[in-house]
Amino acid sequence: MAQNITLEDARALPAWRRPTALLFLMAFAMPIGFSVWLALLNNFVVDAANFDGADIGLLHAIREIPGFLAVGVIVVIIFMREQVLGLISLTMLGLATALTAQFPSMGGILALTFISSIGFHYYETVNQSLQLQWLPKDRAPQMLGWLLAAGSTATFLVYFVIKVLWEPLGLTYNIVYMVGGGITAAIAVFAMLAYPQFEAPTPQLKTFVLRKRYWLYYALQFMSGARRQIFMVFAGFMMVEKFGFEVHELTALYLINLMVNILVAPVLGRIVARFGEQRALVFEYTGLVCVFLAYGGVYFMGWGLMIAATLYVLDHIFFGLALALKTYFQKIADPADIAPTAAVAFTINHIAAVGLPVPLGLLWLLSPGAVFLLASGMAATSLCLALLIPRHPVPGHETRLAPPLPAPAE
Repeated sequence: MAQNITLEDARALPAWRRPTALLFLMAFAMPIGFSVWLALLNNFVVDAANFDGADIGLLHAIREIPGFLAVGVIVVIIFMREQVLGLISLTMLGLATALTAQFPSMGGILALTFISSIGFHYYETVNQSLQLQWLPKDRAPQMLGWLLAAGSTATFLVYFVIKVLWEPLGLTYNIVYMVGGGITAAIAVFAMLAYPQFEAPTPQLKTFVLRKRYWLYYALQFMSGARRQIFMVFAGFMMVEKFGFEVHELTALYLINLMVNILVAPVLGRIVARFGEQRALVFEYTGLVCVFLAYGGVYFMGWGLMIAATLYVLDHIFFGLALALKTYFQKIADPADIAPTAAVAFTINHIAAVGLPVPLGLLWLLSPGAVFLLASGMAATSLCLALLIPRHPVPGHETRLAPPLPAPAE
């Protein structure tokens, strides 16, 4: 049985066995399996099952169903510790990824996607909760930036190997899926055996939590899920369908994007710490409005490949500032609410993610540019909501609409 140890006592452990080290290990492991799946996805579904825009929309709708059901984490953690659930979910993601190419039909692809998505979304829900419980508020933005950089580094290594070795070694979908998914699963099993169970200072509520004072956080999560889904489903698919990218060519674009993210992610954490969540999110959403409008221009104005590739990189940079949404919630939350609210927020985030891909896939068949114009409107809505975040959010002053806090006694 794993040893239980408090965060305070964990400081006496070797550096590699401390909670922060485990967060970095998980942040590195998850993208290996997920990025292998994502890097090959658009080419694999076209080659194996002749997917079109409507089919890819259906796949992503099914992929997001477990995210919509992430609120079920609240039930699971009644019987299982969050840390254990996170690592089991990571193992499930790795194994499902490893088996993806064994079922090269629409039914098989959809089934494996659903299983891997359960692992991914339950892992992400628990991981976000553990980050906010284990990281101190004064260092959270910077640490989240470094965790984002760690994930980008893992993803970079995956794409670099695919780019460099795909053609020379004659790699196949099956080989890459098996290796990438297997590494993720192996790291998760190692983490289960090598790390003690860490005890956060505040026990988490294991009931459904939906508080009125968190309404702005919920609204921002909803809009984030809507516009993120458009990017996840259609930005990469556009590069394959419109510009005819092969696996190694699409991977080269991902590599450029990741090199930028590895350098920029820690800077984004410092930006949030220096300028605050409101300014960071306003900057992010303003940038995303411009990026999605420009994506529409690729279709309506006939802009070329280089512009589309540049937009793809800029898109990821702006999305990196979403770590400010995590630290905003950390500042306004009751410490006991973090785990159940992470589950609720993931479900809210995925309401639009489940409902949008299929109708947007059909809209894509009529006008791909219109899909990106719709995304720009969603980013503009997020921008308006972000303006309601106070400069210094705290419990009782979660939005600019809340009554001002009383002046300190002299």
